[in-house]
Amino acid sequence: MRRVSVVAGEHPVAPAPVRPAVALPVGVRDVLPDEWEQREHLRSRLTRLLAAWGYRGVELPALEYADPAHPQSQQAFKLIDSGGQVLALRSEYTTALGRLVQTHFPTGPFPLRLQYGGRLWLRTQTSELGRLREFSQVGAELVGVTGVRADAELLALADAALREVGVQAQLEVGFPGFVDATLEDTGLPAQARDALHDAIDRKSGADLDLLAERAGLGHSTTRILHTLTELYGGPEVLDEADTLARGGRAREAVEHLRAVHEAARAAGLELLFDLGVSRRYGYYTGLTFRAYAPGLNQPVLGGGRYALPGGLPGAGFALGLERLASALPAGIPPQPETVLALDFAAAAAARATGLRAELAWTDDGDELRRVSQARGFRRWVQGEGLQDVTPPDLTDNPEATA
Repeated sequence: MRRVSVVAGEHPVAPAPVRPAVALPVGVRDVLPDEWEQREHLRSRLTRLLAAWGYRGVELPALEYADPAHPQSQQAFKLIDSGGQVLALRSEYTTALGRLVQTHFPTGPFPLRLQYGGRLWLRTQTSELGRLREFSQVGAELVGVTGVRADAELLALADAALREVGVQAQLEVGFPGFVDATLEDTGLPAQARDALHDAIDRKSGADLDLLAERAGLGHSTTRILHTLTELYGGPEVLDEADTLARGGRAREAVEHLRAVHEAARAAGLELLFDLGVSRRYGYYTGLTFRAYAPGLNQPVLGGGRYALPGGLPGAGFALGLERLASALPAGIPPQPETVLALDFAAAAAARATGLRAELAWTDDGDELRRVSQARGFRRWVQGEGLQDVTPPDLTDNPEATA
């Protein structure tokens, strides 16, 4: 029996629950071959597309210095190195990419078009990320330029990326500054505005009424805030937003969105607008956008415009590979045939023709037949001439994958 030691004057401490030796921490998972194939297929298609648009690859370290000002500071895994420095595992890419630009490209040449990909880690589980604490992203950043053309380029690129991997998703564009400007016109203090901003983002009319009543807002102002939660749809939404825009900032936001819409439409895009959207991270300074696929409650893509320290403008987006995979039909993309090679010469010859080849590990024909049935090997080959060797009793396995 396990004993619990008790020090005089202290309460006994229950032992930690015993976990299976093979268990994984909550929020992480193994990736098996079929899923790995699908994920690598997505990654490869995306990186090739981004490169075709002029976005060059960079690689960012998984470890960075912990910074209380980091937008994900509360959710990041932290550790201490042998020198006593507090480090954090990478929890999002935009901040890390900003550091890279400041370090290696402080004076450009601009615009910089960069792409990245890799793993991210979070200490906490969130429904927004499907309860995963380790996940993969591919993303693109356009740094050093701003304006309608830059925003339209990123929207067009995001749409092209989704089409490239076969995900049917709709881009939804927001502008958190429009909500900010409308709330500033109420004259409320920042804390009250933040609470209203959150209620508008969640489109919670009940919370909005309660907060407006506490703040002493009149009926007409409360009606305007309710209207913000309803500003969702096609370009006609911008006309309605015009009627709410009282100050210069709000009007500028609407005019910018109109211009972006025209540029995007010229590129063949049809956008939806959600002008009640709030910030996900505090660093977004302008247009934001997300893409939703049918059947998924969370976006498969998200991004927006931000400012790097020093005021350098940037904008970008990231695609979650796990989300993209879940938005696609089950199964892996078509792969080259895999043959069983009985010798090294046959294996090399098969691979040279674009086939995949696995080497026979034994001369035992019965064992090779058994594995061929289980793995779906239709052909055995030998010699440089790729001579087919058909086992006399190797029959098709209807459940095997060709």
